[in-house]
Amino acid sequence: MKVKNVLAAAAVCAASVFAASSCSKEQEAVAPAAEASVSAAVLTQIRAMGLSTQDVKKVEDGYLVEGDIVVTDENLTATPHYQLLRVGTAEQYHTTDLVTISGTSRTISIRVSSTLPAAYVTATDELIRRYNAQNLRVRFTRVTSGGDIVLTKAPSGARYLASGGFPTGGNPYNSVKVNSGAIGTANASTYIAAILAHEVGHCIGFRHTDYADRSYSCGGTLTNEGASTVGAILIPGTPAGPDPNSWMLACIGSGQNRPFNANDVTALQYLY
Repeated sequence: MKVKNVLAAAAVCAASVFAASSCSKEQEAVAPAAEASVSAAVLTQIRAMGLSTQDVKKVEDGYLVEGDIVVTDENLTATPHYQLLRVGTAEQYHTTDLVTISGTSRTISIRVSSTLPAAYVTATDELIRRYNAQNLRVRFTRVTSGGDIVLTKAPSGARYLASGGFPTGGNPYNSVKVNSGAIGTANASTYIAAILAHEVGHCIGFRHTDYADRSYSCGGTLTNEGASTVGAILIPGTPAGPDPNSWMLACIGSGQNRPFNANDVTALQYLY
């Protein structure tokens, strides 16, 4: 059985270990670093967004929730344009804010910071290929300066594989933090590309496919985050049952490749 890693939090194991480790006994757990407490007021705001308040962590850009989603102070105080939520079993979901497209298409540039190994350039080129192959109204391109989304090395001691955030103001979230030390450099065009494509999915407005039941992706007991004011909008045409191969599942097996499946393509083409 492949190790399941939450894309931005602890690996799912019987013992408490972290993303930089695995369930394998051959690897040692990373000692936990001291964490700043998260206030009850912030947890209330996160819950009102329709996001899980379990294991929320303070990070430099805001708060890390559901393993790999960064919620900024701007997100916490924003008033959504509309509220539409359906909590089901395993449909694909999107956030209230999406990337605005003026005209027929929009190009989103991605830059890989020099703090990341060369394998992450290869992985980024592959994730761009995967998205562009769907002939969406959003197109992706890699640049060497600037960038609408910048991939950078995660801070020292990070306890996640990678993290991203949700769009605001019609623009994609502008940063993906990558724990290259935990992920490594092997399988750039498969495993690493799948992780990065997942985070870019968040940046353009996708929630986890297993939002309503993370157990089939991560293991453990069934977890449904329940009703809320905003944050998980059903994408029509996606399945009503578990979708164990979606690129937007919360957990991924060590070394696993997860290209878009047919339901993912339906979700991508519906939104963009």
